[in-house]
Amino acid sequence: MNQTAVAINPTELTTESTSESTSESQRSWIANLNLTFSSTEQGSRLSSVERNGPLSVQKAFYPEGPDCAHVYLLHPPAGIVSGDELHLSARLNAASHALLTTPGANRFYRAREDASLGTSLQLQKTHYQLAEHAILEHLPQETLIYSGADAINQLMVEMSADSMYFGWDIISLGLPAVDKPFIQGAFTQKTQLLIDGKLAFHDVLKVNQQNGLLHHVAGLRGHSIVGTFLIAAPAQLSSDKNQQKCSELLDIFRQKVEQLNACREISISALDGVFVIRYLGQRSSRCKFLFAAIWQLARLHLCQLAAHQPRIWLT
Repeated sequence: MNQTAVAINPTELTTESTSESTSESQRSWIANLNLTFSSTEQGSRLSSVERNGPLSVQKAFYPEGPDCAHVYLLHPPAGIVSGDELHLSARLNAASHALLTTPGANRFYRAREDASLGTSLQLQKTHYQLAEHAILEHLPQETLIYSGADAINQLMVEMSADSMYFGWDIISLGLPAVDKPFIQGAFTQKTQLLIDGKLAFHDVLKVNQQNGLLHHVAGLRGHSIVGTFLIAAPAQLSSDKNQQKCSELLDIFRQKVEQLNACREISISALDGVFVIRYLGQRSSRCKFLFAAIWQLARLHLCQLAAHQPRIWLT
């Protein structure tokens, strides 16, 4: 899993063509959801929703007051099959604040094997744009990758240097809780974070039978659960005068990890204005618990806000 910092054209980030799924529309389900959040006199509001297909939201919730909109991303089919494409985008206008989560786990099911029925590919693409002083918290439940899947999960975040982003992805390769390992198929996770148009973080995870990454000693070493949590606050963490704050916060995170006896499961790196937290283990619930503990600390120190876990997590 490599990290690079190079300038690129964001339009070059999309890799997979949708032409096949268009020509095979009878065997595909294309869904689009575009959200816009704005800061108003009444607080942060979900000001625009455009949707097509089985992706939707209901209303925004305000468990911590009017300045942060909690929104649940809904996908009634609850899983992605061959030929499906989910496209989610959200724009946060200046000074808006949103927390996005899901009511349950996402799923990439076993892909079709008969090529005459259409493409086997299953695709989910998420694109977030953060304007000045916006805050986005992307905290979905875990994503389950069934054995035999042919899945791509792609995330791109474009943010202003004085905005903030807290976002995690928790991936379960196979279903370890019911002893159904990921023994065949392919999964690719792509994550890109741009700050003022410059690529600050680029990460690609590819797991398939050809590369053996799942069991390789230099890969996942047989662990089924892999998580990545990004905390980006460039204006507060990246300049020379803020190096002390960055170092102090890194120590706070690592002390918390040590207190939770998670040093063998969690690693934390500090890039230029971005913390990268990794989990490698066997339980998605453990990963979420550890990420949430770090998120609570980050929110308090960077936003001066106590963390309010989404109510949907308790159901």
